[in-house]
Amino acid sequence: MILLRKLLFPLAILYGFITAVRNYLYDKGILKSYSFDIPIIAVGNLSVGGTGKTPQIEYLIRLLSPHYKVATLSRGYKRKSKGFILADANTNAAILGDEPFQYFHKFPQVQVAVDADRRNGITQLLAQKDKPEVILLDDAYQHRKVKAGFYILLTAYGDLFCDDYMLPTGNLRESRTGAKRAHMIIVTKCPSDITELAQENIKKKIGLNVPVFFSRVEYDGKVYNESANLEVTEVKSKEKLLLAGIAKPKPFFDFLQSGSDVVMTFPDHHHFSEGDISNIKSQANEKIIVTTEKDFVRLQAANLAAQLYYLPIKSELINHSNTFDQTILDYVGTSTRNR
Repeated sequence: MILLRKLLFPLAILYGFITAVRNYLYDKGILKSYSFDIPIIAVGNLSVGGTGKTPQIEYLIRLLSPHYKVATLSRGYKRKSKGFILADANTNAAILGDEPFQYFHKFPQVQVAVDADRRNGITQLLAQKDKPEVILLDDAYQHRKVKAGFYILLTAYGDLFCDDYMLPTGNLRESRTGAKRAHMIIVTKCPSDITELAQENIKKKIGLNVPVFFSRVEYDGKVYNESANLEVTEVKSKEKLLLAGIAKPKPFFDFLQSGSDVVMTFPDHHHFSEGDISNIKSQANEKIIVTTEKDFVRLQAANLAAQLYYLPIKSELINHSNTFDQTILDYVGTSTRNR
């Protein structure tokens, strides 16, 4: 696979040229970007998947929703619907997509919408009677048709964008120079014991004059289902089935797995078929099933009853969290006052 990616390097050059021309046309105003009279924060990455966008959006929801009417707007990747949809009691993961439905499930005080056309999605949100005061764009760093007021670029500690190459040789959706659009960079999925020296070295490698923060994944102390919860310490000692359909499941498995566990992996954003459910039940036998929060919202409708639990995660800043929070609050507050 690595050899094949190297052989495809000429395609990476072509893809890089195409994306560079597209960005040039937007930068020069030849292709039009649309701005809106509302604070808009775009969270995204330069690479394909697995940088922790969902927990970062949730961090922003927790930070902002006590003070403002917040809406999230995603494209709803792999949803079985089209156009603009605003989540309500009749929507589910198939209609919204797993990540937006997770936001809707966890944060009932927030408007959750999906639309592949972010410009139309924002327009529709602002046409609501109870319109939002701030919009969080999920995975919209390359969506140049809309110009957000604040861009947060995520890059994973073990897979920094500055060490990567364009698709298909590497995992970059656009050139590393796209990072210059960011107002802030977060290096995600860091080890808890990352040193100040290591952080400074990464900042130098990134080489941009914008704030760079470092975050880690914080696992909850319990696993949950709709009616019960169990302590993680208890779960780790049990025989169980661990199940994940996310881009990079290894840390999830490593956190919970013991030697006797059954482990099942599925593609990212996988829609579970009846055959999948039957196989999961067979593999689990009578053991508990522990999955990720994203997979849980897609498996809720399956007849797995009390067997199925999920492990929540959070994005936690390793240091300078007060500076990060104040930067976001200052942007939203200033933008709101100047509307």
